[in-house]
Amino acid sequence: MSPASNSPLVLPVGLKATVTVPASSANLGPGFDTLGLALALYDDVTVETVDPSDPDSGGDLTVIVTGEGADEVPTDDRHLVVVALRRTLAYLGVSAAGLRLTCVNRIPHSRGLGSSAAAAVAGIAAAAALAADADAPRALTTDEMVQLASEFEGHPDNASASVLGGGVVSWTVPAIPVPDVAGYRDHAAASHAPSAPVHYGARRMDVHPDIRAYVFVPDVQSSTSVTRGLLPRLVPHADAAFNASRAALMVLALTEHPDLLLDASDDRLHQRYRAASMKESAGLVERLRAAGVAAAVSGAGPTVLALTPQALPTRLADAATEAGFSVRELAIADGVSRS
Repeated sequence: MSPASNSPLVLPVGLKATVTVPASSANLGPGFDTLGLALALYDDVTVETVDPSDPDSGGDLTVIVTGEGADEVPTDDRHLVVVALRRTLAYLGVSAAGLRLTCVNRIPHSRGLGSSAAAAVAGIAAAAALAADADAPRALTTDEMVQLASEFEGHPDNASASVLGGGVVSWTVPAIPVPDVAGYRDHAAASHAPSAPVHYGARRMDVHPDIRAYVFVPDVQSSTSVTRGLLPRLVPHADAAFNASRAALMVLALTEHPDLLLDASDDRLHQRYRAASMKESAGLVERLRAAGVAAAVSGAGPTVLALTPQALPTRLADAATEAGFSVRELAIADGVSRS
């Protein structure tokens, strides 16, 4: 998305906004890069505008992080909340001379619970709140929040769940490639013609009230870029058809027919290819499914998500704990909010 073109409005000193953003689980088994679910585990981010010339302000940027990832994330311009915040301010035609950022992180990092998407959404929502407090000429729509956050992720499932809450169906409209016609590409390059942007869209589903969500979080981390590299470029037609049917079924299972969750959460596109990189998680998914519980790797893993219309049997939770997983039941969450 293109930023506002007018001269930026400089935010006054003393504005303050706190946003609360939920964790998310993506894919839900078959819905690769499409289905997502917001979960009631939250990061809180407070942003204040400060005068960088004030000796007590800490300069033009101060970043304070506590909780998950506090010793791992950068505390300068590279912090993802800062990047998203400044990009959104520019998009809205607003700037700030000095910023003080305080992050209270509860979403585990690199575990498949959407921590990076939550950070991007937090920065975007905080920027929108500050701009609104300053009576900026532009406001940010929900669709724009989904677009901006998804641009950071490269796919909209986690980001849209953190924005919208509940369950989400999201989609991507790819950029239109330059036609492979003799001379056309050279002309486009010479004229500096802009390429078409990728469009991201999402809509919320209200999850059936009987559905309960459990996450099984291991101590180990994973990298989305690494696990994506394990996926094949081509998949069998039968597997693609299988996942299309199960993704459609998952929409019905989440909203109207929780009894279908086990069949709906089955997958042939991505989990088996990633299994060798997270053997304990893959094994847990198999054990839960064998016991009749709908389970899948959460996003790129290694967290496992289980969805069930009944309470999780104690024996399954105890076995997962003994295997090194932290087991938590999490409510289905609403989207990002200002508190």
